[in-house]
Amino acid sequence: MMFEHMVSFKFKQPLDASKEQELIETLLAFKNQIPGIVEITAGSNETEETDNIQGYTIGLRVTFQDQESLRQYGPHPLHQQFVKSIDGLVDNVIVIDYPIKK
Repeated sequence: MMFEHMVSFKFKQPLDASKEQELIETLLAFKNQIPGIVEITAGSNETEETDNIQGYTIGLRVTFQDQESLRQYGPHPLHQQFVKSIDGLVDNVIVIDYPIKK
């Protein structure tokens, strides 16, 4: 059964557009480099529901082929490198993982 992994990032300080784009491009590059990723999207929060933003400015959605692939993603060196690259920049992260039931 495939698994969905959704992440919302809230940064301590607003990121300039080039830094935000750099982070998004790094996330999108995971698709061809981390096994088990079926689909990945990431982008800047452009919601019109401004009362609900709560400071979260980047979203990530990754579809994994199965739960084991999701488990292997966390410790993968590229994921860990990304986590280290945002250390000190992040105020909070929300993560939601769920099986995709059809």
